[in-house]
Amino acid sequence: MLVRSLPGAFVGALLACAGSQTAAAQAAPQGVKNIVLVHGAFADGSSWAKVIPLLEAKGYHVTAVQNPLTSLAADVAATKRVLAQQEGPVLLVGHAWGGMVISEAGNDAKVAGLVYVAAFAPDPNQSLGELTKNAPTPGLQKIRADAGFLSLTPPGINEDFAPDLTPTERTVLAATQQPIAAAAFDEKISAVAWKTKPTWYIVAANDHLISPILEQAMAQKIKATTLVLSTSHVPMLSQPHKVTAFIAEAAKNLLAK
Repeated sequence: MLVRSLPGAFVGALLACAGSQTAAAQAAPQGVKNIVLVHGAFADGSSWAKVIPLLEAKGYHVTAVQNPLTSLAADVAATKRVLAQQEGPVLLVGHAWGGMVISEAGNDAKVAGLVYVAAFAPDPNQSLGELTKNAPTPGLQKIRADAGFLSLTPPGINEDFAPDLTPTERTVLAATQQPIAAAAFDEKISAVAWKTKPTWYIVAANDHLISPILEQAMAQKIKATTLVLSTSHVPMLSQPHKVTAFIAEAAKNLLAK
């Protein structure tokens, strides 16, 4: 009766507001709503540029860490600072070297689950150098050293890092490449979060930086829900929609855990 006594324009505004609230509620994701993305070596947070808007469109709150890449400890600290800013549980996602970072930082109480995207999943007390010593790849042969930091050569970017991207995209990757401290590859993980938290893994079947055989072995070791994509080392750039769907499904499934 009250609604009928109100002016038509006001009633219309109320109904429109109610409709938008209902739509917003329907758009809000179920499960974990905070997603933190951790980039790898030879890159920065912009490596997630295609995935971020797709996840945001699904209603997730997304934050990309900017790793200094000066040491494993520094990258873990940078990730923990971002985790501290989140309100509620977090799905922590790491690409490549970012897998080392999330394996350590993922022990944070806010982290509900881990997604590895063509990423390293080390054992306790293991370094990246130890993890890869028996799994050589063409891309690892195209790393150059300069004043204690490592970067990929132009052929490394074009032929091994992202050969399935356009020439323009590869040029951008080369221009935004962030070198990593060589000493970081010898730093060892302490406690690994994948032993106690749910995990997901995307295997990049055409990866020339990390051996796809090693990726499969790591995914099996950590008992991860696994997706195999026919991509280079950067599936989040070459197949962003499939990567986004996989991450969103992981976040949704954490509701039942």
